[in-house]
Formats: sequence, C-alpha cells, structure tokens
Amino acid sequence: MNLSRRELLAGSAATIALSGCSTVTTRGTITGLDYRQHDALSLAGLVSRGEVTPLELLEEAIARTQAQDGRLNFLAQEMFDYGRQKIAQGLPQGPFTGVPFLEKDLHMHIAGYPSGQGSRFYANYVPQFTSELVRRHEAAGLVIFGKTTTPEFGLTGTTESIAEGQTRNPWDLGRSSGGSSGGAATAVSAGVIPLAHASDGGGSIRIPASNTGLFGLKPSRGRVPMGPLRTEGWGGSSTNGAISRSVRDSAALLDATHGTELGSRYSAPTPSGTFLSQVTRDPGELRVALMLEPVSGAPIDPQVIAATRSAAQLCESLGHRVEEKSFQFDATRLAQANFAIVSTALAADLDARAAATGITLGPDVLEPVTLAFYGIGKQMTGTMVAEANVTTQEVAIEVARFMQEFDVILSPVLATPAPLLGVYSMDNPDFAAWGAAIGAYVPFPGLFNTTGQPSMSVPLSMSPDGLPIGAMFSGRYGDEATLLRLAGQLEQASPWFDRLPEGIS
Repeated sequence: MNLSRRELLAGSAATIALSGCSTVTTRGTITGLDYRQHDALSLAGLVSRGEVTPLELLEEAIARTQAQDGRLNFLAQEMFDYGRQKIAQGLPQGPFTGVPFLEKDLHMHIAGYPSGQGSRFYANYVPQFTSELVRRHEAAGLVIFGKTTTPEFGLTGTTESIAEGQTRNPWDLGRSSGGSSGGAATAVSAGVIPLAHASDGGGSIRIPASNTGLFGLKPSRGRVPMGPLRTEGWGGSSTNGAISRSVRDSAALLDATHGTELGSRYSAPTPSGTFLSQVTRDPGELRVALMLEPVSGAPIDPQVIAATRSAAQLCESLGHRVEEKSFQFDATRLAQANFAIVSTALAADLDARAAATGITLGPDVLEPVTLAFYGIGKQMTGTMVAEANVTTQEVAIEVARFMQEFDVILSPVLATPAPLLGVYSMDNPDFAAWGAAIGAYVPFPGLFNTTGQPSMSVPLSMSPDGLPIGAMFSGRYGDEATLLRLAGQLEQASPWFDRLPEGIS
C-alpha cells in the first residue's frame, strides 16, 4: 500500500491507542462516557445537562482522529486549535452545542484556513471569507476541528487523490469508502464523530453512506446554502447535506441550516413542522416504485439486487405498496447533457484560479481525469450548454410526471458493494475507460441531482462478505418530509446504529 507524505506524518501522530471502550472524564457523579453510544443530538444533550463539557468532547474526537487517521486517511485539514478557540470564546446555544464536527474540504471555506479541494492546484489557497453554511453550522453550536478528504474537485465516486492519498473504508481497508464525501463517511463510520458535513453533485453523499453503512440524505435543490460566491453548483445538481449514524441527526441539521441565502436563485418548499419532527411521524401507506434497472442499462451485482429486494420486502411488511417500475428516456442524451454542464463549470473555475495565481494548468497540478474534463469543457460552445440545460429540464419534468403515481422511488445506490481502492481514481490516463467504468458503478444517484429531488441512502443490508449495502429512496422535489418519515420507520424496524466495523468502538 503506497502512502502519501501526509499519511505518513499522520501515522506518526497515531500514538494514542483506542482502547476497547474509549471514555471521556466528566464532571459530577458520572465518571465516564461511552462516546460511541451517542449520536450528535444525544451528545449535545449531555452538554446541556452539564454531564460533559464541549472541550472534553472535542478532545475525545481529536484523540480518536489521531488514533485512526494514520490508517484511514480521512483528515485533509487539521484545525484542532480552531475548535479549542471557539469553545474558549463561548459557543452559541443551538441543537448541537458542543458537538465536534468536520467540514468537507470542498467549497467549504473558513476565513484564514486552507481550503484544498483535494487538489495540488489549491495547495496554497487560504480564503479570506467564510461560507454561509459554515456560519450556520457554527450557529447551531457545532465545533469544527478539521476538514475531510475529497477527490480532486469531487469528480469521482472514490476518495483518492494525488494531493491527499487514499481514504480507506473502515469495513475493509483495501476498499474505497466512496466519494466524493468519502472522508466524511470514514470519520463517522470509524466512530470519530457521529455526524459530518457532506455534499452531493452526482451521488457524493449517498455513495459513501452506502459503502460505510451510514445514513445519507441529499436535500432538494435550493434547500441548503451554497454561497457566498455562488448559490448553485454544476447547474443546480450539487447540494450540501450530511452523513450521520442516526436519521434524526441529519434531520435536525437540516432544520438548523436550510433556507434561502442572499441571491438565491430558487428555494425548496418547507414542510409544516420541523424536519426533525418528521422522523417520528407515521408515513402512512406509501406508493413505492421499485427500480432495479438503471436507465443506462448498466449491469447490477446480484448482491445489490438482493439487498434492494430485501428493502422492498421490508417496506411491504410495514404496509407500503411496492410496484416494480422503470423509467424510459434517452440515458445517453442525459449523460451528455450532464457532462457538458460539469465540464464547462470546471473549466471556468480552473481558468479563474489560473488567472488569479499565474499557475500553469497541467499534469504538475492536476490529475489526468481533471485535465480531460478541462480540455473537453473548453471545446463546448454556449449553444451546447443551453441545449444541455433544456435536456435536464425535460428529464426533470418527465420524472415529476412519473412521481404523480408514486410517493417514493426505491433503487440501489450503486452497482456493486464497496470497490477496491484504485479502480475509480482520477490518475487514469484513459479518460474514456474511466468514464465508462464510473458510469457503470454509479448508474442510479445522478438522476436525482439532475432533477433536484431529495434522495437518501439507508443502511439496510450487508453483503455475504460483510460489506454494507445501502438502499436508495428518492422523493418528490421539496418532499424531504416523506423520506424522513420513511427513514425513521425503517430505522426502528431494522436498526443499524450499533452495527460497527471490526475494531471500532
């Protein structure tokens, strides 16, 4: 296994061994706290009752980071003192006051601290502004102490980069935790924190959630802020959310962060009541479309098909009506449209960075797949991008019509369980082969980025080899409420909270 210099440095710091049941010394009559047995809201409850201090929780999370990062490689930016300083200054009162938290190192900026984007091209980038979503996270009481790894610019379904090395899956260190929020998923799955920021432009919340046995909800387009530099990413396909061990943590974080920001182009409708309140509400009898075949026709591993059918049977046992159904539209045309939007957006960003720094774009600072995206993006015309926008709108309308008959679509997240590291990395010089492989691996999630619908991975199954397999449920635009009600019901019927990778406590 090849380790980057950063990984070797991280490994040398891993001198604090995680004992069988890590504890935090607390005040009062409680002598110890089993940190791993609490979700984020539960940890915040301990803080509010004075049973543990925010600093004690932060130091526990830091100790766990130092013990685990050397073998897992999930930490892109260390900000331990930043977290300590925020606690010393006094934390705001919110639903997560005192809970340690990690941001994804992709477009999540904190003034005065590095923001690497998983790329050598941003090696020395230190923004002088703070992202709106970071402000909302901190207003909720979360204590940020670092940023998690991502592939270069979030362009692939695994978290591997020349800049940061390979992020490994706690369930099998030879396998990928997914991408592009793989660092976030690894940190949560490894028990470092119960909840982490994640983002999703083509499956990047749901892919790693599926691969690491966690809950991951991609919110609706326009639900969560993306600014202040812009209010959308990749033509509206990208959005921010979280990866968590419990459904209620993701719901409560959505309550704390949703809403328009200055200049918002659109805003998703909000349900009556909080998102958190939906988790314990009865979803009623839902009409579920079971979709086992992707529009691309890519083959799906029988283990994944079996896991998805098992999820459908669980839904039926809970009183929902399941009908096997598929979409019919031109998958090639949609893929070409999405490629036009992503490649041109990337080319514009890279050109702006090059102009600001004087750095020459090339293999010394960018990976082969990124350079291929850039080259093709530069050849796209304005007419091509306009046509791509029309195509994505047509697909969104067609899917919305389909969902007049159904409340939820159930499908696999991925074509296979977690893949081996190196298979989908961006150092592949054969761009066509890479594109075909990644498209076949992730044939389901991107559709719901195109349409802007909410979509979630729920950790309901394990493969015969002991790897997590998520089931993907996607709802109507703006209807996270139905998904959260269903997720809460599934969590009660088939609990996953105590399902841990070997050696994690």
